[in-house]
Amino acid sequence: MCMPAERYLYCRKGIFIMAFIDEIKAKAKADKKKIVLPEGMDRRIWEAAVMITQEDIADLTVIATQEDVEKNAQGLNLDGIKIIDPVASDKLEKYINDLTELRRRKGMTPQEAKELLTTDYIYYACMMLRENEADGVVSGACHSTASTLRPALQIVKAKPGVKLVSAFFIMVVPDCEYGSDGTFLFGDCGLEQNPDSEKLAAIAVDSAHSFSKLVEREPIVALLSHSTMGSARHPDVDKVTNAVRLAREMAPDIKLDGELQLDAAIIPEVGALKAPGSPVAGRANVLIFPDLDAGNIGYKLVHRLAKAEAYGPVTQGIAKPVNDLSRGCSPKDVVGVVALTAVQSQLGI
Repeated sequence: MCMPAERYLYCRKGIFIMAFIDEIKAKAKADKKKIVLPEGMDRRIWEAAVMITQEDIADLTVIATQEDVEKNAQGLNLDGIKIIDPVASDKLEKYINDLTELRRRKGMTPQEAKELLTTDYIYYACMMLRENEADGVVSGACHSTASTLRPALQIVKAKPGVKLVSAFFIMVVPDCEYGSDGTFLFGDCGLEQNPDSEKLAAIAVDSAHSFSKLVEREPIVALLSHSTMGSARHPDVDKVTNAVRLAREMAPDIKLDGELQLDAAIIPEVGALKAPGSPVAGRANVLIFPDLDAGNIGYKLVHRLAKAEAYGPVTQGIAKPVNDLSRGCSPKDVVGVVALTAVQSQLGI
């Protein structure tokens, strides 16, 4: 019998499979980045911050008032954690001026900039990114995705040449023979509500590149549908097949196929039956959902019923990484997303 060792997820055929997140943490430690957590009003953030500091994953800043610290960090050892209160910060005036100038065309006034920076801390965190005072931001434990990403798109902005900003989850399913030893990328599960064919193609290509860099395995991309290779006819199916064509034009070297039902995408026997000759069917490790409803439901089903680790939503396409958390996240989830954010910064994802 094979007994799992510390830092390993499971053992198959006598081979220990190292936990994905431990590989990410090791990379983060090797080149530490400055990560900001702007939600000091949440106890989970402080608990995660202590773990991150103890594991030496990142140089951490938590944005909080003294009242936030006293209320939410009671009993925790905060040594090594930098705490910034925007109201008392010596950077505040500069950030007010810079944010006002940045948003002048949208009618921003200094008074409005000050209000945002001192009450909605994600704005202060994004200004830290813009001013090169930080390398990444993780938020969303007690804020919506829109509240987290709107300031990022306004202040940090998308990378030059990027068609759209999208979001994905890295899913790690224990003792799973599918995907890359149970590791998958699910996209878009957090941002694009109902992408058209062009957007879906961009999500597929960007997700393939993110998987390659983060997981260090060859991406095998399936664009999912309720249909497999013409088994059903519907405009929703047409959207996916058109996206496959566009994605192949954008990145002909990526193994990518569709439309595929989920079982045809990941189970070899089903893939061979439903899509014979496909280079992807039965082997996919990057799953692209046709819309946000499907993606969000899909990742939560796998997370809860398969007891999978779910890291994200991780954004791709922003000039510097700003990542969202599920509002149901645990401190351990926050630690994982911070480690991923640090590695994104290293790799320029």
